[in-house]
Amino acid sequence: MKYKDYYQILGVERGANEQEIKQAYRKLARQYHPDINPGDTEAEARFKDINEAYQVLSDKEKREKYDRFGQDWQQYQQTGEAGGFDWGGSGGFGGFGGAGSPGGFSDFFEALFGSMGRGGTRSYSPGPSGAGGFGLRMDGQDIEQPVDVTLEEAFLGTQRRVQLSGADGTPQVITVKIPPGVDTNRRIRIAGRGGPGMGGGRSGDLYLVVRVLPHAHFEREGNDLRVRVETDVYVLLLGGEVRIPTIDGKTLTLKIPPETQNGRVFRLNGQGMPLMERGDRRGDLHATVVARLPTNLSLRERELFEELQRIREERAH
Repeated sequence: MKYKDYYQILGVERGANEQEIKQAYRKLARQYHPDINPGDTEAEARFKDINEAYQVLSDKEKREKYDRFGQDWQQYQQTGEAGGFDWGGSGGFGGFGGAGSPGGFSDFFEALFGSMGRGGTRSYSPGPSGAGGFGLRMDGQDIEQPVDVTLEEAFLGTQRRVQLSGADGTPQVITVKIPPGVDTNRRIRIAGRGGPGMGGGRSGDLYLVVRVLPHAHFEREGNDLRVRVETDVYVLLLGGEVRIPTIDGKTLTLKIPPETQNGRVFRLNGQGMPLMERGDRRGDLHATVVARLPTNLSLRERELFEELQRIREERAH
């Protein structure tokens, strides 16, 4: 796999903090989002690289591995150490000892299988000759597989096709439903689809570990959403209406009272994310109105603003 410099992709220094990384991501995500660049394959590829970079650099554990191992970080993620598992060394199986050494094969099996996931029932018994063979019964390991979903997919619910290896080694593809309202770190269990058992042990389970990708406009806080809405300064001063976007692609009309302060937050009940346990209920949407100041003022407009400034100054005295 070709090495990618995630810091360069996001345009940040290697010592950038979490907030700097998040700000860089949000800026680039807006610029290269497929909705803003329809049909632009180059922008789509760049958007995928930006998401990939953010997924690693925003995760403390992944970032540490990336910083430490560089191009080998993904290999470390899969094997647990750079360059793979060391089976070398003296004394039998990579230092675990041969059949005649203390601990023997039981230590070897414990080291090999002891951390293979949940469950893992193990039993050892002499072979038919009473020595030199072992009957091993062990439950299969549970397997975790990360899966990314967009905020829109998390709102509506979605599906993912997952490729697995069948008992005979042939690939199998299953479709897994991801429910509406799913949040980051939610584990979706697919029973019996993990590692195969040995000696009659049961198969482990497969867990899809969800990561909801950051959105270019909405921020999620539990089941609530937040959005910033640019609002004409005249509407804030005099009152009026503003259109509020929602995560389901609709817009709502919000009445703004006169003399609304810049940065005021309005709560729209029931316009957030659905609750997984209560599909009929949703969180709230918090809309922050941000003043949009006029530009390219005409001479007359500037005169009026200057007159308004003089009036305000006179009232202050």
